Amino acid sequence: MEEPILQLKNLSVSFDTKNGEVEAVRDVSLTLKKGEILAIVGESGCGKTVMSQAVLKLLPKTSKIKQGRIIVDGEDITDYKEKEMRKLRGSVMSMVFQDPMTTLNPTIPIGKQITEAIVKHNKVSKEEAKKRGIEMLNLVGINRQEEMFSLQPHFFSGGMRQRCVLAIALASNPQILFADEATTALDVTVQAKILDLLLDIRNKTGISIIFISHDLGVVARIADRVAVMYAGKIVEIGTAEDIFYNPRHPYVWGLMSALPALTKAGDSLATIPGTPPIMLNPPPGDAFAIRNRYALAIDYEEMPPMYEVSPTHYVATWLMDEKAPKIKPPISLKRMEKE
Repeated sequence: MEEPILQLKNLSVSFDTKNGEVEAVRDVSLTLKKGEILAIVGESGCGKTVMSQAVLKLLPKTSKIKQGRIIVDGEDITDYKEKEMRKLRGSVMSMVFQDPMTTLNPTIPIGKQITEAIVKHNKVSKEEAKKRGIEMLNLVGINRQEEMFSLQPHFFSGGMRQRCVLAIALASNPQILFADEATTALDVTVQAKILDLLLDIRNKTGISIIFISHDLGVVARIADRVAVMYAGKIVEIGTAEDIFYNPRHPYVWGLMSALPALTKAGDSLATIPGTPPIMLNPPPGDAFAIRNRYALAIDYEEMPPMYEVSPTHYVATWLMDEKAPKIKPPISLKRMEKE
């Protein structure tokens, strides 16, 4: 099998605060294949962004990698210092941040913000960098590229700014793109265009994408595989079909049940009771147990292992144990489609 472009092995990341240590990412292991779109989903604060920024070493000094390894294209970068990471950012890995309104410098023309990364990583002339910058604007679907190249961000709409941010991220042909809530601040129509653009760019360039989102509807449209995070841990991972048509973790059942598109007319929108735990002092056992109507006694005592549902599908819940009672999932897209 082809070696993954990115591997996280038992990665744990924490923050030192005045109130104690916050365990933001806990024992996360996953792989990203070349040309794959892997979606990371979960509630706000579950560790999605911290995990991705830990790979890029963009976290503040109060953070630390407690354990685990980060392997990019076969190379272990866990202990890389800032000087070494600067060579990787942009050229090997790049990131699209959540809000295009604050990502771009409002005083600098778009073209200069794109070519800055090109000159830095490729050591080309300004003329060649400009040519490449115009090509990038064309790639992300900006019309009248030469005219727009010299304009400041306030001349662009929100969707166009997000396209420009994407152009900057792709300017040096990275192998891995982290898209952190890249469509959250956009209206539905523009959101769909950005998703189609990401798919088109993946098909044209073969880039691997980690798509971070809390919107399952968006994830269903773009992802090849999906990893669901809760309280800093991956609780279920599989192909998009595995997660949407055969979810096995009660947290994923709750997320699916809360989808407005799957709620019948006249019915109340389902919710997950309670709130996520405070990670200053994570609860013993399964962190979701206190919110889980199907929780077993062991959920409050021991962390569940990852059970194999199929060669592509894994889930961390004691309900998969052979001694556990058999519970029929309360949500099924297949059932709802038939209805």
